[in-house]
Amino acid sequence: MSVAILLDRAEITDLFSRLSRLLDEKRWDDAATVFDPDISVSSPRNGELRGIDELVEVMRRAGDPGELTQHLTTDLLVDLAGDEAVTSANSVVHFFRAGQTPHRTAGLRLDGVAVRTPAGWRLRESRTTLVWLRER
Repeated sequence: MSVAILLDRAEITDLFSRLSRLLDEKRWDDAATVFDPDISVSSPRNGELRGIDELVEVMRRAGDPGELTQHLTTDLLVDLAGDEAVTSANSVVHFFRAGQTPHRTAGLRLDGVAVRTPAGWRLRESRTTLVWLRER
């Protein structure tokens, strides 16, 4: 495996870490560090979204402002083909209130396509599938 491929894989792994932090910290103004402007999103919580502006608008309005999350993403698979990469990962998301244990935990499958841009790797497609849900 070439050094260039290893560097691409490391950058895409960082992309998924930035995604988790963006969601947990609700840093919607930093969405362009994770998503391509033409992002296409499919998720059980927000349905079908197209474009970074629509995505950010929905994320700002979604959910309970007092509810916090912790995204734990693992098992990232990356299938590189030049300037595109098909990605897949598992994620466990804990939903909680400050100082309390989680009241809901979800197991998700994250599938998508990352693309190389002048600013680095960004997600162009993101499909979230709910695998399981546990509520207290």
